[in-house]
Amino acid sequence: MDGVPRVPGQRRSVPPAETAAPAETAAPAETAAPGETVSPVETAALRFGVLGPVRAWRGDEPLATGSPQQRALLAALLLREGRTATAAELIDALWGEEPPPRALAALRTYASRLRKVLGAGVLVSESGGYAVRGPDDGALDLSAARDLATEAEKARGAGDLCRAREALRRALALWDGEALAGVPGPHARAQRVRLEEWRLQLLETRLDMDLEQGCHAEAVSELTALTAAHPLRERLRELLMLALYRSGRQAEALAVYADTRRLLAEELGVDPCPELQELQRRVLRADPDLAEVPGPVERPAPAPVRPAQLPATVPDFTGRAAFVRELSEVLGAASGDGSRVMALSAVAGIGGVGKTTLAVHVAHQARSAFPDGQLYVDLQGTGARPAEPEAVLGAFLRALGTAESAIPDSLQERAALYRSVLDGRRVLVLLDNARDAAQVRPLLPGGAGCAALVTSRVRLAGLAGAHLVDLDVMSPEEALALFTRIVGEERVAAEREAALDVVAACGFLPLAIRVAASRLAARRTWAVAVLAAKLADERSRLDELRAGDLAVKATFELGYGQLEPAQARAFRLLGLADGPDISLAAAAAVLDLPVGETEDLLESLVDTSLLESAAPGRYRYHDLVRLYARACAERDERTPGERAAALSRLLDFYLATAAGVYAIERPGDRLVDHLAPTAYPGLAFPDRHAAQDWLYAEAHVLLACVQQSARGPALARAVDLLWAAKDLAESGANAKQYEVVALALRAAAQRAGDPGVLSRALTTLTNVHLVAGRFREADEQARLAMELARTAGDPAPHCWAANDRGIIALYEGRNAEGEGYLRQAIESFRADENLAGEASALCNLSRIHLAMGQVTSAVELARRGIAIYDRLGHALRGANGRYALGLALTGQGRLDDAVERLNEALEVFRDSRQRLWEGMTLFRLAEARLAGREPAGAAALAEQALAVLRGIGGEWRRGNVLTVLGRALGALGQTGRARACWQEALTTFDRLGSPEAADVRLLLSPAAVA
Repeated sequence: MDGVPRVPGQRRSVPPAETAAPAETAAPAETAAPGETVSPVETAALRFGVLGPVRAWRGDEPLATGSPQQRALLAALLLREGRTATAAELIDALWGEEPPPRALAALRTYASRLRKVLGAGVLVSESGGYAVRGPDDGALDLSAARDLATEAEKARGAGDLCRAREALRRALALWDGEALAGVPGPHARAQRVRLEEWRLQLLETRLDMDLEQGCHAEAVSELTALTAAHPLRERLRELLMLALYRSGRQAEALAVYADTRRLLAEELGVDPCPELQELQRRVLRADPDLAEVPGPVERPAPAPVRPAQLPATVPDFTGRAAFVRELSEVLGAASGDGSRVMALSAVAGIGGVGKTTLAVHVAHQARSAFPDGQLYVDLQGTGARPAEPEAVLGAFLRALGTAESAIPDSLQERAALYRSVLDGRRVLVLLDNARDAAQVRPLLPGGAGCAALVTSRVRLAGLAGAHLVDLDVMSPEEALALFTRIVGEERVAAEREAALDVVAACGFLPLAIRVAASRLAARRTWAVAVLAAKLADERSRLDELRAGDLAVKATFELGYGQLEPAQARAFRLLGLADGPDISLAAAAAVLDLPVGETEDLLESLVDTSLLESAAPGRYRYHDLVRLYARACAERDERTPGERAAALSRLLDFYLATAAGVYAIERPGDRLVDHLAPTAYPGLAFPDRHAAQDWLYAEAHVLLACVQQSARGPALARAVDLLWAAKDLAESGANAKQYEVVALALRAAAQRAGDPGVLSRALTTLTNVHLVAGRFREADEQARLAMELARTAGDPAPHCWAANDRGIIALYEGRNAEGEGYLRQAIESFRADENLAGEASALCNLSRIHLAMGQVTSAVELARRGIAIYDRLGHALRGANGRYALGLALTGQGRLDDAVERLNEALEVFRDSRQRLWEGMTLFRLAEARLAGREPAGAAALAEQALAVLRGIGGEWRRGNVLTVLGRALGALGQTGRARACWQEALTTFDRLGSPEAADVRLLLSPAAVA
C-alpha cells in the first residue's frame, strides 16, 4: 500500500467486470409497433440510478420505470453500459433457466414501454438485441462511481490522499441503500452481490487511507459497526486491529484477533488469513513501524515502453494503390501539429478480400509517423469467442509498460487508464478482425497524435468520426499481377489466357487468388490450364481453393457461423437463384416473407459483407460466396423440398408479374388467360411505363430464372414466363440472352415429351427467329408449334403460330399462302375470343394485300385492326396497326397521311423501347420520303434506321434498309455510295436466298445507273 506498511488482505478498490450470461440464439430485433409515437427528448438530460432502486430522471423529474420486470430489463441494459445485449441474454437475465412460454414477446413489450418513457434513440434495437445509448458520461450513477474511484486511485498514486479520500467519499455517497433494490431475476441477484462487494472494497480503501492520514481514532467507530455487519470479512477486522493499536488500545486489538479466530473456526472451520496472523504477531511484539503513519512514497517514473507489435507485411503485396494512398493520408493526419483529433479508419469487406493484408501494409508504411510504438490485436470477430475488450486492454497496458498490479479490473477503468497512458504519445493501434463497433470503442486512443486502423467484415458505421473504407475485390489487372508474383512471370506469360481464367474463377478475390497461385507454385509440373480446368467446375471450385492452412470456404464459414437463424436461412436460399443480382421484391418471394422483414434481413447480411447492395433495393453475391451459400443450402436445409419451394416461389413471382406487364401492354389479349397458374402473387403497376421499367430492369435475372427452371415440374411455367416476356426479344439489349434461353427451353421440352409445353416453347423460338430475320427457321418452328398445339388441344400457340406463318410468308414472297395462314389465325383468335390477336392478324393481312396490289383492302384491313386496338386501349400494338396503315397509305400515294401514321407509331415504339419496330418504322418513313421525292430526308431516316437496327433485326432487314439508302443517295447524285450500299445488300440477299436480290441487281445494272 502507498504510504503505509503493506496491510494484509488489502485489494484494489475497483469493481470486477460484469460477466454476461452465455448468448443463446438471438431473437430478431424488436421494432416499434405500427403507429407508436415516441416523443423526442433531450437525451443529455437523462440520468439513471442502479446503486439503489432502479430509477431514471429527466432533469430533476423522475420517470416511471414500470413494473419490476421492466425495471429488471432496464437494469440489465444499463449495466451493459452501451453494449448490445441479445434477446437470449436478456431473457436469461430476467427469468433464468425457466422463462415463461412467451418470454420474447414479454421482453419486446417491456422494451417498447421503456422506449416510450425514455424517448427516441435511447433504447435501440441492434443485432437481434437491445442497448441503451445516448446518455452523457456520468449519467449513470455506477459510471460516475467508477470515474470517482479511478480519480481516487490516480490521486493516491500521486500522493494526494486528501483528494483521493474525497473522491471515494463522493463515490460511496452515490449508493442509496441496496443496489438494484427490488429488481427480480437471477442477473439482478448476481449483480447485487457484485456491487455490494465493490462498495465494501471502496469503503475498505477509504478507511485504509483514513489510517494513512492518522485518522485512526475516528475510524474505530465506523469499523466497529462494519465488522458487526460483516463479521467474516477479514479485511475489516484487519483495519480495526490497526486502528485500535494506533489509538493505544493494544489489548482490544488482540481481542479482535481472538474473536476473529474463534468465529472463523466455528463458522468456516479455518484459521485467519496469513495477513491477519502476521498483524497479530506484530501487535504482540509492539512493532514500532506498525504505529507510525508513513508519508507518501515517491516512485521513480518508469521508462516508457515502445511496443512494436505489427505482424510482418506480405512480401508480394500487389495493387490497392488508391486504398493505400487514402488510408495513409488519414493516418498521416494524426502526426500533424497536435490540434487534430485521433485519426480513425475502418476497413470493411467480405472475408478473403485482403483487409488485414492492406491494413498491415499501410501500418508498416506509417510507422515513422508513430515513434512511440504500434499496437496490434486480432479481435477474432468472426470466431465463436471474440476477444473481450477487457482482456485486450490488459494486454495493451502491459505492452505499454503498466505493471500488472496497477491494471484495474473493470472495462471502464482499464479503458480510462489506457487513454491516460497514451496521452501525449504517438501510437498507432491496429485492431484487426473486429466483430462490431461496441467491441472497438473501448480500445480507441483518446487524444491527438494517436491513430487507430480497424478491419472488420461489418461496416462500422457506428464508430463516430471514422473514415470508412469499403474494400472490394481486385481489378482484373491487379488480380493477374498478384497471381503472377506468386506463380512466376514466365509461367503466366506462356499461358496468359488460362491465367485470366483462373483469376476470374476466383472472382478476383485476393485470398482465392493467393490459394490458387500457391497450389500452382507448389506443383511445377502443372500447366496453368490444368488449374483453370479444375476451377471451371462450379460444383467443386470451393474445394479446389485450398492450399495448406488457407481455404476460401473456411473463411466464409466463419461469417456464416455468426448469423442468426433467420439470416442464415436468407443467406442460403437467396444463393439458390441464378442471375447477376436480385430485387427486394423477388427476394421476398424466395424467402416467403413480407418485403419489410426481407429488407431488414438483407441489409443485415450486407452489414456482415456476405451480401452486397448492388443498388437501392437490389442485392448480389460475390461469385464464390454464392457457391458457398448453395453448398450451405444443400447441407443445412431440412428438406430438399424447401430449396425447390423457394425457387418455385421466385418463378411464380416473375410469371405473375410478367403476365401483369403483358396484360397492361396488351389489353384484351387472352394469352394471359392461357398461362400456367401461379401460387405466389406478382407486383402490380400503376401504368405501362412502370410495367416496362420493371420488365427491362429485371430482364437478366428474369431470363436467368427461366433457364434455371427449365427442368422438372417448373418447365411449363418457365416456358410461359418466356412467352409473357416476349418484348425482351424485340428490345435489342436482351435479344441474344432471350434466344439462348429459348433454345434451352426447346431442348428441355423435347426431353420432357409434353406436346403442349413444346408447342409453346417453339412459339417463343419462332419469335426469336423472326426478330433475327431467320425466316426459314422461324417458319419451321411455327409449323411444328401448330401441329403440336392441335395435338395438345392448346389454342394459344396454334393461333399465334398461324399468325407468325402468315407474316413469314409475306417476307418470303409467298403472299397467297400467307393470306391462308392469316385467315386461319383470324378464325382461331375469334374462336378464342382474343380480340387483340384478331387485330394483329388483320394488320398482317393488310400487308399481304398490299404486297398483292390490293391497296384499298389493305387500308381497310389496317383500319379495322386499329379500331380494335384503340377500343381495347392497346397503345403498343395499336402502333403496329398504324405501322401497317402507314405502309398501305404509302402504297395508295397518300404520303402525308402515311408519314403522319408512321410518326405516331414511331413515338409509341420509342416510348415502349421496341428497338426493332423503331428501326423498321424509320425505314418505312424513309421509303415514304423517297416516294415523295425527298431524297435527303429519306437518306437521313435510313441512316437512323441502320443505327437503331444494329445488332437486332437480322441481315434481311438491314439489306432492305441499305437498298432504300442507296436509292436516296443515288437521287442525291452520290452514286458511289449508292452502289456500295446496293452491293452490300445484294451480297446479303444472295446469301439468304431472298427474292429481293433480283431488284437490287437491276439497280446495279449499267442501264439503271445510266
